[in-house]
Parts: sequence; C-alpha cells; structure tokens
Amino acid sequence: MNNSIISCDLHDYLEIACLYGYQIQLTLNDQRIIEGKAIDTLTTADKREFLVIDNDHGHGQKEQIELNQIRKLQVLTPNAKFSEVVF
Repeated sequence: MNNSIISCDLHDYLEIACLYGYQIQLTLNDQRIIEGKAIDTLTTADKREFLVIDNDHGHGQKEQIELNQIRKLQVLTPNAKFSEVVF
C-alpha cells in the first residue's frame, strides 16, 4: 500500500536509539551521510514516518529524515545495545 512504512523490527532499532539518545550516523539512499543524536520518531497524517535527529550538538538544530530514505544506521555511542542496522 504505502512504501514508506518500514518493518516493525527496524522501527524498534530506531526507537531504542531515540530512547537512549544515541549518537548515530545515517547513510541515506542517495549516499548522503548525516550524523546526530537520535531524538524521536514521528508519523504524519498521510502516514509518512520520520526520524528526528539533533545534528547540531545540542544547539537545537533538528532534522527530520524520512525512514524510507535510510539505507544504514550506525551507532557511534560506545557500549550501545547494537552497532549497525542495514535497512
């Protein structure tokens, strides 16, 4: 139906990253690399899902990344519950 919905198990990794406030590095489908702190996930009224990250080291610069644009999530925080997820 809507190809922007990701699987529940991948969504769980994003929720864990947000819960613990992990520093992450995202590789997007267009090969861009984005780093920041995982803050939250959100779903819009039209069912698009986003990961909200703080990419300005705590100075309030937040960016919303559509989940279907993420190719890989790497956790930069030491001793995290996981280190890498490929979408």
